Amino acid sequence: MTEARYIKNIGILGEEGQNRLFDSHVAIAGAGGLGGTVFEILVRYGVGRITIIDFDSFEESNLNRQLLSSVKLLGKNKASAAVKRANEINPDVKVLAHGERITDENARVLIGGAHLVCDCLGNIRDRFVLERAARALSIPMVHAAVAGQRGQLATIFPGDVGLSAIYGEEKSAPASGDEITLGTPPSTVMAVAAMQAHETVRLLIGEPPHPAALRNELLVVDINKWEFSHYQLPQKTA
Repeated sequence: MTEARYIKNIGILGEEGQNRLFDSHVAIAGAGGLGGTVFEILVRYGVGRITIIDFDSFEESNLNRQLLSSVKLLGKNKASAAVKRANEINPDVKVLAHGERITDENARVLIGGAHLVCDCLGNIRDRFVLERAARALSIPMVHAAVAGQRGQLATIFPGDVGLSAIYGEEKSAPASGDEITLGTPPSTVMAVAAMQAHETVRLLIGEPPHPAALRNELLVVDINKWEFSHYQLPQKTA
């Protein structure tokens, strides 16, 4: 790890914080719009080990917002593309790619060993699967979602109410959100992904002034109106 590569991080993180990032392991579920941008940011930050998971392949409709996509990569697996991208930017980062869909059977194995997991999935039902695995492994999950010019973020720790406070109970939750009708423009995706990556770094640093800012609350961002709204989520009681 060369000092020059991370010199622009040190002013905020300090050398100890930068070293903590390099010793950290993050799992990213989803390598599309949110996941690809979160991945890019964490690679440039110097997170030492990243697991990225996505069964899907690039298609033309991804090119508007998915940072890992390109015309040359159409038809290629998204997680595999992340490995090549990391090698081009920061070969110090170790990337493990899984071209699989997350299920209750494999989720704990896929994200095992990570200090936290980023929920960058596009399917609400899969989000619940990921949350279950994170709870079983006793690691936090940084959740984000985008629809149109709005996005949302929350940090969910084991024992928190979590996704059911946002989407309702799993059995009655919709399969997908408003992005199906509102779309996912690049400016919203990248703005929300940047905030998701920032919250991830705060958690990895792990001490003041870097607490988990979004625990037990939902941050809703409307970039068209420049509105940031915080909604308290119910806390699980003993």
